[in-house]
Amino acid sequence: MPEVHFRIRWPDGAVEQCYSPSSVISQYLSAGRDYPIVDFMDRARNALTQASKRVEQIYGHPCSLAIGQVRKLEQRYATGSFADTAVVACLEMSPAPHTGARS
Repeated sequence: MPEVHFRIRWPDGAVEQCYSPSSVISQYLSAGRDYPIVDFMDRARNALTQASKRVEQIYGHPCSLAIGQVRKLEQRYATGSFADTAVVACLEMSPAPHTGARS
């Protein structure tokens, strides 16, 4: 299952490196594209939940890293005081380096 790192820029300019255990994220987000923050959160939540379920189908347990990434994004969104019209930029998507670890 190809892991993917994706880098985003929050509306306040902060850049964050994110992780997905599955390339399914590329069905929801595209590098070089901006998303209204509410749309971004829905897309990221759905993609990472689906990625975790794919891990569960293969390894018998959900992916703690994907679940943790969703929580981290939700926490940042909740504490960022961003307007609903704010935009998140997906800056880059790239295959994650293989570490041999499984989540």
